[in-house]
Order: sequence, then C-alpha cells, then structure tokens
Amino acid sequence: MFIKKNKYYIYIENLSSINLNLIKIKSKFSLIYRYNIQKENIYKVKEFIKLCKRKSIKFLIMNDLRLALKLGANGIYLSAFNRGFLNKKIYLNSSFEIVGSAHNFREIHTKKKQGCNHIVLSRIFKTTYKNKKSFYGVSKFNLIAKNYNCKFIALGGIRSNNLMLINLVNCSGIALLSEVKKKPVIIHRLF
Repeated sequence: MFIKKNKYYIYIENLSSINLNLIKIKSKFSLIYRYNIQKENIYKVKEFIKLCKRKSIKFLIMNDLRLALKLGANGIYLSAFNRGFLNKKIYLNSSFEIVGSAHNFREIHTKKKQGCNHIVLSRIFKTTYKNKKSFYGVSKFNLIAKNYNCKFIALGGIRSNNLMLINLVNCSGIALLSEVKKKPVIIHRLF
C-alpha cells in the first residue's frame, strides 16, 4: 500500500546521493541541497539544476538566497537556526518557493514571519539520533497543524515500517533524510 501527499521533499548532501531515475511522479518532488556548495563544482550544480527542471523536480538550496538566485534554483530552504529575514522582492515572485524548518512553536512563528510557503515540522516519530529523544507523534502533530494556518511537512523518524501512519497525519507532504540514504527504494512507496 502507498501513501499519497501533495509534496515530497528529499534532503541530499551531494549531487551523487540521489538517482533521479527512481523518481516517477516528478512534479511532486523537491530536492533540498544541504551541503556546502563550495565543495561542489558550481558548473556541476548548475547542470544538475537544469536536469531537475527538465524532469519537473524542484531544487532548493539551504540558507543561501544569493546563491539560489544565481544558480536558478526553484527556491530556498531556511533551517531552524536561520532567523534572518528575506528581501521583500522575493515574495513578489510566486514561483520561488520558500521552505522553512521548525522544531517548536517559537520557530514556527519565526518561519511564518519569514514568509515560508511550507514549514517542515520535525520529529513526528521517534528517531535513533543521540540527544534527540522527543517527538510529536500523530496526535500532537495533528493538533499543531490544526492550530496554525500553515502547510506543514512531516519530518523525522519516517521509516518503511511506519510509512502508512503518514496517511493519518494532517500535513501537505513529507520530508525524508536518512531513510533515502539507507533504502533508496522507499521512493517507490510514495505514490
């Protein structure tokens, strides 16, 4: 059985960490590039963005608005630690996507003030990360989503064995980080 959401975000740390041929329904996928771009060849990143655009896959760059505009990315991803505000001219371009990340109520308010189209709310399920023991669960996540007028994206602890619980969550999409690295075939279950 599969899950159905409007958006799927996949975090990548380098360009070779994702096989674009695994993605079948391309218009629903966005890649969040969260690696130090200076270590990659800028020309290779530009070519990869062009390939993503040809395949209707959105490409977001983490925390660097100037670089995102320079490379022609589809948007920017603002991490939870980024509390700076963007230039108001960006809001006029409706095709430029602004996605933010939040872990608590204070960060949700900050991301709303930053003008984020979607907010990635982190940890919906229990994770195995050291020093990160708290998580929301389906009920608490749904209560938060109900109280805020935002489009939330679920992140954290999404594995193959709990993927079906995502259908119970009131979110517009999901984001995957470590599970895509461990089991790339999970992308096939997202339709």
